[in-house]
Amino acid sequence: MSDTPSLRRRSFLAASAAAGVAAATGLPAQPANAAAARPNILVIVTDDQPKNTQWATPQTIGWLGDHGTTFANAFSVTPLCAPSRSTIFTGQYAHNHGVRGNQHQENLNHHATVQRYLQEAGYRTGLYGKYLNGWDVHDNPPYFDEFALLAPITYNDGQYNVNGTVQTINGYSTTVVKNRALQFIQRSTTDTRPWFLYVAPKAPHGPNTPDVPYADTEVPAWDGRPGVPENDRADKPTYIKNADGTLADGKNIRTAQLRTLLSVDDAVQAIHDKLEALGQLQNTLVFFISDNGFAWGDHGWTKKSVPYGPAIEVPFRVSWPAGGLNAGVTDNRLTGNIDIAPTILDAAGITPDSQHPQDGHSLLGSYRRDHILTEFFKHGTAAGGPPSWSSYVTATKQYTEYRDVHTDANGIPTGTGAILFREYYDLVNDPHQLTNLLYQATPAQETALGIPALATQLAADRTSAGPTAP
Repeated sequence: MSDTPSLRRRSFLAASAAAGVAAATGLPAQPANAAAARPNILVIVTDDQPKNTQWATPQTIGWLGDHGTTFANAFSVTPLCAPSRSTIFTGQYAHNHGVRGNQHQENLNHHATVQRYLQEAGYRTGLYGKYLNGWDVHDNPPYFDEFALLAPITYNDGQYNVNGTVQTINGYSTTVVKNRALQFIQRSTTDTRPWFLYVAPKAPHGPNTPDVPYADTEVPAWDGRPGVPENDRADKPTYIKNADGTLADGKNIRTAQLRTLLSVDDAVQAIHDKLEALGQLQNTLVFFISDNGFAWGDHGWTKKSVPYGPAIEVPFRVSWPAGGLNAGVTDNRLTGNIDIAPTILDAAGITPDSQHPQDGHSLLGSYRRDHILTEFFKHGTAAGGPPSWSSYVTATKQYTEYRDVHTDANGIPTGTGAILFREYYDLVNDPHQLTNLLYQATPAQETALGIPALATQLAADRTSAGPTAP
């Protein structure tokens, strides 16, 4: 794949604008009638899928990678399910949309979501699969016209809210979600409105239950990354020092996750085939992303919620042939779930309300950030697990502060805010984050690393009320 500095903005709406952008970006111009209608929009969100899972998703990559754009430096800005999904819906950081943890789904302002914007702009909206952690299955998801919401999350014979009626649907959940999504797309043959479809299988979240055909599928051998399990963790925070995940644990998690993802890959291919059969493949904007990554024993950790690459980095691919996103390119900009909502609204020609500012930026233009914020909020004061943290991440370095902050029962941060621990990694020479350069560092060494400026910028990022200027 080649590398491109930017994607085209919605200039396909006029031939002259399309030609101008094509000349600037090197992407092919589209004729004025190539997208006379607003695009359909499809967002596929997997659950806990790490970045390095390509083996299990060849059909997905064949569609969205070979005929789209792969974002090689994509992040979940809060590596936890409900906060990440709320970010996808709003384009806001967790400290702005308020869903700081899996217990705080009631804090989401649904008026700030893309489904609200799109529904009010005339889109038919649908949701199939997981919505938000803690969501009562009896409650309908706001601004979705059609849905089969799965809660609590199960792999087989789950309980769904289907357009307002709670019922058990027998079968493997990924297959149920796939079939319902295909029916939603099929209804576009009689309902000619553009549509927005959010497809969210449980896979590969634990307990990582594969469908019967894939239950014993052999997966490629894996001997762990250099950080698995990283026996010397003297330079790490206490919760990592106490982590006890092994290489064997990582192998077991990896095998189960890959097997469950094979069904997701089949579902994605079925959706592709349906769009192609209905002649809708060209003008459908498709996103494929995971809500967060997952550690396979890295630093002894076998979960998510941490500021290390396996948890915050996610697979992220986008395709939209009518918008010029079909060339099979790799984009190395820093991006992630924070940018999905702004891109959707940009493609649909919708300007977000000024009272709901978005922190992300549309991927259809040339915007390039020099760093990205990632953050996590500890819920309550129980011992164990990571403290709250915020992290300044670039392609070459990462600076993290753990702080004495936790969320209360209402999801509101409380605590002294005192710094508990800090980490700095040279991601060029130490991509697996083995050596914390702030461990026992002198003030002079910290200054040489640029820590004072990084700390100042991180403080501004974690308290930002909206997007900062480019």
